[in-house]
Amino acid sequence: MVKFIIGRQLVNKKVITNDGFDVGRFLDAEINPLTGKINAFIIEPNPDSNLFSKMKVDAGQMKIPYNAIHAVNDYIVVDRKLI
Repeated sequence: MVKFIIGRQLVNKKVITNDGFDVGRFLDAEINPLTGKINAFIIEPNPDSNLFSKMKVDAGQMKIPYNAIHAVNDYIVVDRKLI
């Protein structure tokens, strides 16, 4: 069964890696205007995270490719190797 989530339910949701590291919080999604598919999640990285120095941050935001997203529930879980 597919679970649908309204976009506004994702805003400010905590983003963590599949091995438990805090990445930041969800801000927005980048959507392909032709297909309507999600290309990436845009997050605000947590500067206190151990991963912050390794993240590609631009103007206080970071893009996580959609294929790196493992799960969306209480948290957004991403594959650490793909960010």
